[in-house]
Amino acid sequence: MRAVVRTGKVTIAGVRELDPAHRLQAGLAVRVDPQARRVRTVQGPAVDLVYEDSDLVVIDKPSGVSSVPFERRETGTALDLVRAAWRAAGRPRPTAQPLLTVHRIDKETSGLLVYAKNKPAERALARQFRLHTVERSYLGVAQGELSSQRIESVLVRDRGDGLRGSARHPRALGKRAVTHVEALDRLGGGAATLCRVRLETGKTHQIRIHLAEAGHPLVGERVYVRDFVRRGGTPLPAPRLLLHAATLGFSHPRTGRRLDFERAPPADFAAAVAAISSRGSRPRTWRP
Repeated sequence: MRAVVRTGKVTIAGVRELDPAHRLQAGLAVRVDPQARRVRTVQGPAVDLVYEDSDLVVIDKPSGVSSVPFERRETGTALDLVRAAWRAAGRPRPTAQPLLTVHRIDKETSGLLVYAKNKPAERALARQFRLHTVERSYLGVAQGELSSQRIESVLVRDRGDGLRGSARHPRALGKRAVTHVEALDRLGGGAATLCRVRLETGKTHQIRIHLAEAGHPLVGERVYVRDFVRRGGTPLPAPRLLLHAATLGFSHPRTGRRLDFERAPPADFAAAVAAISSRGSRPRTWRP
């Protein structure tokens, strides 16, 4: 049945459902249509269309792919991959369908991302992000032994050395940022910590900055690792930034129905965790 759901042949309350792990609410009509057009995802680089209806699309973005173009002629973004998936599904003129940005995740971060498909949905989703009613959590691997904690600071574009970071003056103008960190497992005899991170606010590079400033930059970090190295730290090797947007929950912009999604980290993330774990502790299997 899970395979049937992934091919797009199941609808819930008239909306196509692509996530076999979706939790049903009582009273909703579920319909299986064997004759429905099969949905296929594109191959390499591919994007998983987790959920889609007439108002929005939720994807599982690969690491190394920009959420939106940052340069005028940048191609291969998540937007391009969604349209490629639509073409693979045989849709007529998929480029005519708008995709509107309501939030972003870093290029090197993998995981769940939602786009709106019309202006009313864009406004409704953006309002939820603005009011911090969207539930988001990440899985990350931080250098060293990190303890569970709440981190709050005022983030500025330039902390004084050209990097984004927390303001050093208590009255500095910036954006309040709050990050909740839960330590899940010690890896490699304390070389790193697998953690769950929940955003109370969502600012640019917030998780990366807060963990780095706490003395535990993410494994695979290339930007916010300067202070760690200056203090004598040696970054663990990793093929990518070990940060994955694992859960995403919000109210549907038109119906108000609660939508909650989960995606486990991809294979390259899991392989990096296993490599660190082999330094001294057993590998861990996890759920978002």
